[in-house]
Amino acid sequence: MLSDFTKEEMADLIDRARAFLQMEFDLTAGRFEVEALIAFFAEEVGVRAYNKGLADAQAVLMAKVDDINDAIYQLERQPKS
Repeated sequence: MLSDFTKEEMADLIDRARAFLQMEFDLTAGRFEVEALIAFFAEEVGVRAYNKGLADAQAVLMAKVDDINDAIYQLERQPKS
């Protein structure tokens, strides 16, 4: 998952995470430690967020399919009795 980021994006992410740790927790962490932390969260949180996104997209798609089915049903003609 981290391989999807360019070197520049990863460097920016590491810098931002290091700044966050320093500001919020007064914790100084090296680039190696922060990269490992990012990899951990990318795997643990990223997979769940990705799967949630897929489920959300599927729900939207199913709602649209239901709307289309309803519209098609309304177009049906009934034979004269």
